This record gives sequence, structure tokens and C-alpha cells, in this order.
Amino acid sequence: MDMVRMGNYLAQLRKEHQLTQAELAEKLGVTNKTVSRWETGNYMPPVEILIKLSDFYGLTINEILVGRKLDDEEFKATAEENIKETLRASVFDLKEKQKYWKKKWRKEHIAATIGCVIVWIAVMLILKLLKVPTYLISAFGGVFSVAICLTMNNRMLAYVEKHIYGDK
Repeated sequence: MDMVRMGNYLAQLRKEHQLTQAELAEKLGVTNKTVSRWETGNYMPPVEILIKLSDFYGLTINEILVGRKLDDEEFKATAEENIKETLRASVFDLKEKQKYWKKKWRKEHIAATIGCVIVWIAVMLILKLLKVPTYLISAFGGVFSVAICLTMNNRMLAYVEKHIYGDK
């Protein structure tokens, strides 16, 4: 699949519909910078956007991926290969991006993670000094640690999602 050819085709289609990148971006729910990246061939639109573009322009997704209108014979010949290549590229890219942004978040938030552990230990020691029964300390410590882990994980996932699907 030639992403530059596809990008040029997307630009051509947009211009034929007399739209600016900003206008098309608004219709698709993305930024004009994202549309620009597709049109230059730097990025491939995600599957949900390919569906929207297909509906909007009245073309098949296969024609968008190939970067031109296809007759019936050409359509069949290119469809299977485009589907395989698109799925391979998008799954690989997504997993790699998730891995990268999770690693980056962990590095950026190491101090917060250490701080949470220190607070947890301090709370457990304070409860012990206040002579709170051990079973209550254990129960509270378990609930508190699960809450911290869930909160940190949720924040990391929001960060990853923002950087994969939104503008960085």
C-alpha cells in the first residue's frame, strides 16, 4: 500500500468537495493537523475514520487505500491485500504506541509512584502507632493500596489514550 498515493487521493477528494483541511477535520471529529498528516502520507487514518471517509466520499475503503477509483476486476484483486496490510499495520502501530506511551508515563511519574508508596507506608505506621487492631490495618492497607493502584493505572491509560488518539 502506498500511503503517499492514498494521501494524495484524500487531498484530491477533499478539494473536489471544496473543503479545507479544517472543514473536513471538523466533519470527522479530528484536527486539521491530523488531516494534513493523512494527506502527506505520514499517517494512515484509523479504521473508524476510513469508514467515515468512505461514507462521506461515496467510495469503498479499498479505493481509498489504493488511492484511486477501481473497476470490478481491480477491486477484487486489491481488496484482500489491502485488508491484510491495513490490519497488520494498524495493530502493530497501536501496540507499539501503547508500549511507548506507557513506558514514557511510568518514567514521568516515578516520583508520584514512590510518593504513593511512602504515603501508604506512613499511613500504616500511623495506624500501628495509634494501636489500631492489626486486622483493621490490614484491611485498610489492602483497600488503600488497591485504590492507589487503580487510580495510577487509570491515569496512565488516560495519558496513553490521549497521546495515541489525540493531538500530543
